[in-house]
Amino acid sequence: MKELLPLAEKAAILLKARKQTIAVAESSAGGLINAALLALPGASAYCKGGMVMYTRDALMSLRNMNKSMMDGIRASSEPYALLKARVIREHLVADWGLSESGAAGPTGNKYGDKAGHCVLAVAGGIEKSLTLETASSDRQANMVAFGQAALKLLIECLEQAPPAK
Repeated sequence: MKELLPLAEKAAILLKARKQTIAVAESSAGGLINAALLALPGASAYCKGGMVMYTRDALMSLRNMNKSMMDGIRASSEPYALLKARVIREHLVADWGLSESGAAGPTGNKYGDKAGHCVLAVAGGIEKSLTLETASSDRQANMVAFGQAALKLLIECLEQAPPAK
């Protein structure tokens, strides 16, 4: 997790400067993103919380989620990551939502993605999503890489978003 701390610190500084909050929904990163954000002193100023939603059923269990929202959306895709980011943002009443979903390894997922596949998204002042392919089957290394990529995407969005009102 220590590889994530410098990125989490940069995100925390940006969130605090904007007086904004973050909510995180992750799966294959296993909670590393939340842990990195919460490892910093003063996290309650910017972190609303997060969830490790390891399955689609976990996402569907949220009160602000309904089955029709998943129509035409394949899990472990950028539209799925964006939906998760929007839903966790709304669920925890945060300014920003950050989500991650993928296949950490050593094998791929049931959707046909190989190990090292990850989709990430941010929803808030702006929305962005991306797909990461590490081409590695190393589960722990992928989890860290997914967390790093998620925090980098969050930082990019915070830096590009219009100033908070």
